[in-house]
Amino acid sequence: MKKTLLATAIVGALGASAAAQAATVYDQDGTKLDVYGRIAMGVAGGGPEFNGAGQEVDDGAEFVDVYSRLGLRMSQEITSDLTAFGRVEWRFDGDERTGPSGNGNTGFKEVRQSYIGLQSDQFGTIQGGNFDAFYNQFVSLPFDVYIDRGFEFAGHPTQSRGDSIGYYTPDLSGFTVFLQGKHYSSRGELEPSDGSEVAAQGGVRYAQGPVTLGLGFVDDIVEGGGNDEVRYGLIGSYDFTDQFSARLGYETRDENDNYTPSATGENGFDTVGLGGTFTTGPWAFALDYYNINRDNRDDSNAWAAGSYYKVSSNFDVFLELADGDAPTVDRDVTLGDLTDDVYWLTGARYHF
Repeated sequence: MKKTLLATAIVGALGASAAAQAATVYDQDGTKLDVYGRIAMGVAGGGPEFNGAGQEVDDGAEFVDVYSRLGLRMSQEITSDLTAFGRVEWRFDGDERTGPSGNGNTGFKEVRQSYIGLQSDQFGTIQGGNFDAFYNQFVSLPFDVYIDRGFEFAGHPTQSRGDSIGYYTPDLSGFTVFLQGKHYSSRGELEPSDGSEVAAQGGVRYAQGPVTLGLGFVDDIVEGGGNDEVRYGLIGSYDFTDQFSARLGYETRDENDNYTPSATGENGFDTVGLGGTFTTGPWAFALDYYNINRDNRDDSNAWAAGSYYKVSSNFDVFLELADGDAPTVDRDVTLGDLTDDVYWLTGARYHF
């Protein structure tokens, strides 16, 4: 019950939610095709009052799309132990008209997932294409519980999403080992070029009973938004009861003296996160806190909170709050200081 509720109510379990709500349109002779997706929209407001250049920005309320999407999931049994599979998923703006007479965007604005692979219960799974980072799927996932903002560890696009190939083992008494590489090519660029480069990531996850613990690394190269140093993470969760789960995590990346980050970018850092999720009936509540220690920039605190209500098996409503640069609480801090940069989002989603 707890897993079903969290998968539907919290975006961190999107894959499980999509699988639970998917409509099977073909299932014959070992070949299967599922259609899934969601239409999601809401109202967002707040957030930082100034951008990275120190300019004041409008932080008023706005009607927004909340990551609406449509996907296809395919599979075919080759033998009793070997299955071929594929997946493609598109994102679209669900809150407004698109096209030349609308906002100018095409109907589908992003191919979010597109990959194929082979899965064996005995030998594991290999896949290639455009998919979420294995580091996110096997290490940082316990904290990836918010629909929008509030996740401060490495997320699903980290050195992934396109030109990637990955492998993970079958369950080995609770352990799963994973390895992934993303190829960055300079083909077609004028010489002298930087040449091709592969960003690797890998690690191991243990999931048995109430315990989940992931240890991994990511070669955080500049081409993928990193600083050419290696990111390491140790993140886990523990289900104390069927209703309450706590999580604790640590990520670190060394400083690179030859790398100059953007005004809002980062170089070296140490991040510690602590949080938990509580469910009761159709309700789910999440709360997380992070302390981010940066090598050559100001340290910061970040927090996020969310409440989710499952109206039906397909429909839920939500409210989320987040502050990515919260002030330290002391005797000189006012209520205004604590709420100035809080971002908020409320809305509804229909899953199919």
